[in-house]
Amino acid sequence: MAITLRSITDPATLGFDDIIDVRSPAEFARDHLPGAISLPVLDDAERARVGTQYVQVDSFTARKTGAAMVARNAARHIDEVLIDRPGNWRALVYCWRGGMRSNAFATILSQIGWRVEVLAGGYKAWRRLVVETLTTQDVAAPVVLLDGNTGSAKTDLLAQLRGLGLQVIDLEGLARHRGSVFGHMGAQPAQAGFDTGLALELAALDPARPVVIEAESARIGGINLPARLWAAMKTAPRVAIRAPLPARAAYLARAYADVAADPARLAGAIDRLRPLQPATRIDAWHGLAQAGAFEALASGLMEHHYDPRYARQRAPLPRPVAEVTADDLSPAALPALAGRVADAVHALDLTR
Repeated sequence: MAITLRSITDPATLGFDDIIDVRSPAEFARDHLPGAISLPVLDDAERARVGTQYVQVDSFTARKTGAAMVARNAARHIDEVLIDRPGNWRALVYCWRGGMRSNAFATILSQIGWRVEVLAGGYKAWRRLVVETLTTQDVAAPVVLLDGNTGSAKTDLLAQLRGLGLQVIDLEGLARHRGSVFGHMGAQPAQAGFDTGLALELAALDPARPVVIEAESARIGGINLPARLWAAMKTAPRVAIRAPLPARAAYLARAYADVAADPARLAGAIDRLRPLQPATRIDAWHGLAQAGAFEALASGLMEHHYDPRYARQRAPLPRPVAEVTADDLSPAALPALAGRVADAVHALDLTR
């Protein structure tokens, strides 16, 4: 039996014990249904081989080759992963578009006696729901932006606000990037994977309560924000953190300790600013990095690059609705600061 999804919340509510993605590992890595496990019936090389046979030989030969591979891989998955599943186990299986790969695996599992269903339309149907969620639906909850210059501890404050019961979407966390040339956090997700994570968070929002989002540009590293969310962010009321440069420099030195600990990575990030800064300043920043003067380096970067850049970006925007001052951004000070930010969010008139 084929299951048709009507909403991106359906996978969590349909009661399947496992959701099985039988696509290749590369396809799974780009994006997959929430909670899915990867049991590929064709790995990346096998999928390429079958595809080549379809094009260069004929479809019958390709299907024979593919069927043999699927049978071998299915046997291995049953023996290594599924062997302990009980008789009343239920699974949803999907491939790229609900075709041969998912139906073949589902048939084998059904013959054992398990209740197995196939996702109608496969991953493509899921992707269509995600895109529709992001492109046709407005953000359900009132958006409030957490603003402030670089080093204002906004990302840490988002986590604190979530702990205080506020709705929060951490875009940098979803994008796995801290939003600057120094913000690389390893491989970013594919755009489709980011879209899925964001769509699920948007779908879970309570429309009666505000959602706090860090003020960002429309692009975080290599990830693009959907147009409707970006439009909501541009017009959202802002609560801005106002902290002095020394406090922000001390915070950045702690928050970017991973970058500071990698001299080559730090030097490469500084060099990416060469088109935007005088050579003498770039050389001075390299000297501070080599000397381990990371607070001084952070201070110089903010004073001469990030603060002016953000001032230009904010120039067309209305003034923040609320400002919260902070002389101390140390870990011990953040809970109290988050409490004041939460109070500022709750005091906003979001009915207009």
